Formats: sequence, structure tokens, C-alpha cells
Amino acid sequence: MPLDRRSFVKAAASALPGAAALSALAPILAARHALAAPREQQTGTPFKGTIRIGLIGCGGRGSGAAVQALRADPDTKLVAMGDVFADRLDTSLAGITEELADQAPARVDVPAERRFTGFDSYQKVIDAGVDVVLICGYPAFRPMQLAAAIAAGKHVFAEKPLAVDGPGIRSVLASAKAAKEKNLALLVGFCWRHNPGMKAAYQHLHSGGIGSVTNVHTTYLTSTLSKRPRKPEWSDMEFQMRNWWHFTWISGDHIVEQAVHSIDRLAWAMNDAIPTKVICLGGRAARSGPEHGNVFDHFAATFEYADGRRAHHTTRQIDGCPSDNTDYIEGAQGRATINGWAPTYEFRDHAGSVTWKGTGTPEEASQMYQLEHDELFRSIRAGAPINDGERSANSCLMAIMARMAAYTGQTISWEQALNSKEELVPATLAFGPMPTPEVAIPGKTKFI
Repeated sequence: MPLDRRSFVKAAASALPGAAALSALAPILAARHALAAPREQQTGTPFKGTIRIGLIGCGGRGSGAAVQALRADPDTKLVAMGDVFADRLDTSLAGITEELADQAPARVDVPAERRFTGFDSYQKVIDAGVDVVLICGYPAFRPMQLAAAIAAGKHVFAEKPLAVDGPGIRSVLASAKAAKEKNLALLVGFCWRHNPGMKAAYQHLHSGGIGSVTNVHTTYLTSTLSKRPRKPEWSDMEFQMRNWWHFTWISGDHIVEQAVHSIDRLAWAMNDAIPTKVICLGGRAARSGPEHGNVFDHFAATFEYADGRRAHHTTRQIDGCPSDNTDYIEGAQGRATINGWAPTYEFRDHAGSVTWKGTGTPEEASQMYQLEHDELFRSIRAGAPINDGERSANSCLMAIMARMAAYTGQTISWEQALNSKEELVPATLAFGPMPTPEVAIPGKTKFI
């Protein structure tokens, strides 16, 4: 079924206050496949009884999030699933059931009538009598899905990035505001903020561990993500969606889809101050072939702040090159090196002597995915739902504005990025012809 995304996002991103903006979506959000009577949300008071979970987006991350949500609280149940593609949904359900093992019969209840496919499957999941929605599908669709979930009064876990363009971020900000007004949880998958070793290191940083922060450089240097050769039966749209990491309109490019984790930590180091502008170099040196779409393979961004400080981020997806995923932070009294994967949490003075060293294990890096769900479901149970939507949207916009600067070759301000009229996602979502977007050329590609 084709889906008109543009009218949805424009309504959600209107200048109306958060709750009012989402109420304007009522005609679009009309329930078409309600499978259960509406369940009154127990916001503001402790949530009692089984928490019913719906999964939107059944790839690897969605499957993992579903398992983590089920393990976060002993009285949760997965009751609905949706994905554009039936094969992804079937594989995901089988994997979740296998992972839950002997607990699966009591915790996974997704009969055929609550397995939805197609571009509008997200709405059917929301309408299926769930209490919590896990939004883990394609980044391009998350603003629309988040708006629908909040309008329907659902608690939400949403993977990063929250959007791929300015209109999408404006929609997300409206949804985050509406979630606060409705006392609904909204937790975004910036998992490093839930890693114990990382939290301790950043707490030490902000308590003056190296004095005032003067400069930050975060990295995300890695190899190329997988690609899938085209099958004869795939339309242009399906081919691009099956290779979604490599198409800007659906992923945001890798600085937005993947490296946004490191940009979020850059923001964390800067106490989540909003930069005034960004300069970013980028290009495409090692990608070729239709599966590689139109994304770049390297970026180098410099964010500038109102107080004159600068912070830097570099990211690369090129095979055969060294990897690095580290935060290098300079301060008035020393420097810090933070890498959660190693793990390394080391603070030194300017003479090179270690002044503080955090503790942690490599296992913590994988546990952080579970810990973020633990925190989310504890907050729902307590009737005090957490909401980091606005902060997370700001981190995503930092990545988006860096991509805009790299693609155009121009310096891009925060206000320009936030108010950009460029809509990357097609107005109508349907399988069929769809030309591959051109690769951006700095100095020629225009800012919109």
C-alpha cells in the first residue's frame, strides 16, 4: 500500500504546540486494523500488569531490542510486529523465539493476525493494543512512526538516528514535546550514555577532571557495511531499501546513521551545548557500483560554539584502513582518552601523568543495550517515564548539519539545518521505479 509521508511529516512539524501538532494528525492516524479495545495508559501512576510490546522494524537491531525489552521487566510480552518486508519479520520472530528459549511461549504472543507487512505496518502495530512501541526500522521513516505512536498514547523506544533531514527533526521535536505533555516515555538508542564505565568517565570529566573542556575530537573509523546484489524481482525501491545503508534518503549517510553515536558523545563532552555552525569536508574515494548508492565514505567536521570553542569529528567507512572509535578530550588541566570498547577511561595532566583511570570490562559494551531498556521499563513501571527526545534530536541534527556542510561545501548554521526545507524521503512510499539520487558534489550541490 502506498503511503503519503509528506503530509504526515508536515503536520507533525507544524508550528503548533507539541500536543496540538500531533492532534492535527488525527485523520491520518485513524485506526484501520484495531485488534484490541483501546487500553487506558497508566501514566503518572505505577504501571501494573503486563506491559504489551509492539515491534516496528524487524532487522537485527529490532530483534535485539525486542529481546532486551522482554528481559527488562518480568511481566512484558511481545504481541505485535511490523516490517515492510515479510521475510525480515519471519526471520526476526524466529530469532526472538529461539533467544527466549523456554520463556518464549509465555513472553512471545504474535499470531499471524498481529504480524503486519507493508509501508503502513507501523500503524497496524500501534493499533494492536500495545503499551510500548519499539521503533527500530529504517531511519527515514522514524519521524512519522514516532509521531503516530505518541499521538496514540504509547511509550516509545526509538533507535538512532531519529531522522535524516531538517523536516524530520522538526517532527521529532514536536513529538518529544508532546510525549512530555502526555507523560509518555521516549528513550532514544544512544546506548553509550547507559554504559557504566562511560558514564563514570563523563561524570569525572564534568566534575573538573581535566578542568574546563577546551577541545573535543571523536572518531568513528571503520570498514564498509555489507551490500546486497540486486535480484531480478526487486523494484528500484526494494533494491535501495535492501541496501539502505548506502542511500542518503533512507539512512542519512553513515555520519548520521552510524557515526552519530560518536557525535552524541562529542555533544556529551560539551555538556550538550548547541553548536552555532559547522564546516565539514567529505567525499567518496573508495565506493563504486550500484549497491553503494550515493553516500560518501568519509567526513571530517568542525563544530563551532558561541564561546569560541571548536569540537571535531572524523568518520570513515573504507576497507583496509585502521579502525578507531575513541573520544579525545582536551582540558585546561589535562587530557582524557575515552574508548568504551577497549575499554579505556584515562585522564592525564599536561605532564603525561595519569590522574584518574576508570574501570570497566569489554562485556559492558554489549550490556549497555540491555541497560538502556532496563532504565526505560523501570521508569514506565514507576509512573515516571523518562524522555531524552529533545537532547537526542539535537545530537541527530548535529550529524545532519555536518552532512549538509560536506555535501554542499558550505558552512551551515544550526538555524539553517533546523529550518531546512530539504525533504530527502519520497513524498509517496511505494514499490516501483526510483532513480538512484546523484552523489553530492561540494561547491555544486545546493543547500535547500
